[in-house]
Amino acid sequence: MQLDPARGYDLIGDIHGCANTLVHLLERLGYRQQGGVWRHPRRMAIFVGDLIDRGPRIREAVHLVHDMVRAGEALCIMGNHEFNALGWSTPAPPGSGRQHVREHTPRHARLIGETLEQFAAYPGEWRECLAWFYELPLFLDAGHFRVVHACWDNELIEPLRRQFPDGCIDEHFLQASAVVGSFACTVLDRLLRGTDMRLPHGLSMTSGDGFTRSYFRTKFWEESPQTYGDVVFQPDALPELAAQTPLSELQKTELLKYGAEQPPLFVGHYWRSGTPAPIRPNLACLDYSAVMYGKLVAYRLDRETCLDPRKFVWVDVDKPEVPR
Repeated sequence: MQLDPARGYDLIGDIHGCANTLVHLLERLGYRQQGGVWRHPRRMAIFVGDLIDRGPRIREAVHLVHDMVRAGEALCIMGNHEFNALGWSTPAPPGSGRQHVREHTPRHARLIGETLEQFAAYPGEWRECLAWFYELPLFLDAGHFRVVHACWDNELIEPLRRQFPDGCIDEHFLQASAVVGSFACTVLDRLLRGTDMRLPHGLSMTSGDGFTRSYFRTKFWEESPQTYGDVVFQPDALPELAAQTPLSELQKTELLKYGAEQPPLFVGHYWRSGTPAPIRPNLACLDYSAVMYGKLVAYRLDRETCLDPRKFVWVDVDKPEVPR
């Protein structure tokens, strides 16, 4: 996608229904509401996905971002929560062993529950939102920078780009993702959820949201990791035994790499904390746990190829969000 090099771009992290905080952040970035749309005279916002679920003002957040995109004042890519909403609402293909692309388990119901409740009185709007989610690309490659919700994997993005040049999938591709091991399943899992690895020694761990798993999220940029603890990238720490376990040579070679020579990459998804800063000179995560009373974070990108810690802007999330 060719973007206007004369404009600056404000990359904004996972919102998860924190609409009031988004308004505070846009004001801090110099955007003003004109004709019902938030606009900046020289800049454009780019949202990294996960507009919905968990937060107190999901419907308002979706409308705000949708209206900016429609007016040409913003771009937005798909997050795993938008994909989850499409999967929840879409029948699975015959032979997949499922009724829906995203199975209606109690855990999945809990994750999407706030969104469905807040749209319950507006079923027509919800249908329009689901249709719009198909217009959100899985990635953005502007040449001098890239955006993806969780993980940039060129070996998957290139064949996906040949099938969908604009990065926007269709319902057929969504349904194909219900088949474990399919190209569609692999693409959506990798780009929207990231890379993972099984815990060693048959261990499992329970995350902060009470979900027990035997896999953990991994970094996709570490140059020379030696142990499991060197590649973990999630808010929940590994069990000490797992963290100290050495990686095998095969595991090291199979880890995905995002090289230091590649364009700056912006992701969300990973629930970071602390003071926003680049992970590497060409990599930034903008998800700082806004919906868990963390920070809603933006990065003000111009033409730099080396990310500058001074260009992060954020708003601390009120507990709870104070109505405007």
